[in-house]
Amino acid sequence: MNNIDKKVLNCLPQDITEFKSETFKDCDLSQYDLASYEFVDCTFINCDFSMAIIEHVTFNDVRFEGCKLIGLDFSKCSKFLFTVSFEECLLDYCLFLNNKMKKTEFSKCSMKEMTFAECELSESVFDDCDLSRTMFERCNLERCDFSSAYNYELLPSQNKIKKAKFAYPGVLGLLSDLDIKVVE
Repeated sequence: MNNIDKKVLNCLPQDITEFKSETFKDCDLSQYDLASYEFVDCTFINCDFSMAIIEHVTFNDVRFEGCKLIGLDFSKCSKFLFTVSFEECLLDYCLFLNNKMKKTEFSKCSMKEMTFAECELSESVFDDCDLSRTMFERCNLERCDFSSAYNYELLPSQNKIKKAKFAYPGVLGLLSDLDIKVVE
């Protein structure tokens, strides 16, 4: 058994890949292959998933609190019943492609240099999130709440933003591609 297996066994029992209504705390799953695992109604607290392989993983009603999820490709997860929420998480460099994430909550997260492409994010909340250099491409952002998010730049011409909420000065991120100057 290699070192990576030993640290995972402290959190995930051997030969079990389906978990329901479980809480996992302080697990180091970084770089671990979680392919085809199923998590339903689970909570992860202070866990490290950085660079883990999450191909075909089921995240159904899963909450991440204080977790490190750097560089994950959520587009490879099972799309069936994909429902997640994130609070005080590091999500830098993650990828969401064609994910249906209506009403997803992101609260107090670092979301730097992420990519959301062709995602259904309507009615999602980005509460006090740092979205530096995060790209939104062809996403449905209708009725999303960006009112306390910051450092975002998104192109209204490439995304649906009807009835989304923005606040000053963050709303200036909607003008980034227009090559204009806003003065006070």
